[in-house]
Amino acid sequence: MGQKANPIGNRLGIIRGWESNWYASKKDYANKLIEDNKIRTYLNARINKGGIAKIVIERTLGKLIVTIHTSKPGIIIGKGGNEVDRIKEELKKLTSKDDVQINILEIRRPELDANIVGDTIARQIENRINYKRAIKMAIASTLRMGAEGIKVKVSGRLGGAEIARSEEIKQGRVPLHTYRMDIDYASIFALTVYGKIGIKVWICKGEVLGKRELNPNFVGGKSDVSDRRDRREGDRNERPERRDDRRGGGGGDRRGGGERRR
Repeated sequence: MGQKANPIGNRLGIIRGWESNWYASKKDYANKLIEDNKIRTYLNARINKGGIAKIVIERTLGKLIVTIHTSKPGIIIGKGGNEVDRIKEELKKLTSKDDVQINILEIRRPELDANIVGDTIARQIENRINYKRAIKMAIASTLRMGAEGIKVKVSGRLGGAEIARSEEIKQGRVPLHTYRMDIDYASIFALTVYGKIGIKVWICKGEVLGKRELNPNFVGGKSDVSDRRDRREGDRNERPERRDDRRGGGGGDRRGGGERRR
């Protein structure tokens, strides 16, 4: 079951929050759902090189709030904020709403986001870089940032081969059945001259033990990887220094009980 269900949808309400936060009646639900899909499709096509990780949509009292999580906020904001104003006017025309607000949140560590990692691999494959090299570079940078494990699967005419095939490269641990494991997932494709190549990325960021804020826009706390790293460094700082009592003279050298030579 863990192999076939989407890891993000599988953890909704447990350790993950919804990316569309609004309430609708039975009559309006379908229209708002289609509108959310239009907004996400439009923004991903409009800012295709903006490093977008996710788009969170909230609706409150006739107000539409769109929060863009990106690793390159400068591209979206533009010079003097002109690009954001232009996108806001375009969204007003797309949704036929007068009150549209756009928030931009920067992702400090894009190597730990599955969408950005998958997009990086896809852009490299489109630029005719060997797919194995692109995947191994992405895996190395993700593990260097503190992830517990990563799995990447590519499918299609790899390397321009006549027959399509699938290849999977995995390092570390990615336990899909454990619900308290924070696993980020993305499915992206690369457009090449010999067809589409599908890319799936799973990134395990660690175990969530306490109660977690389910709001996807919550950036007040640290991620589990940084918390685990801080705890490890704190334990290392609080650990008392070792004294080598095996040597004679209370820590002196073997020549006698004097001070150690430097």
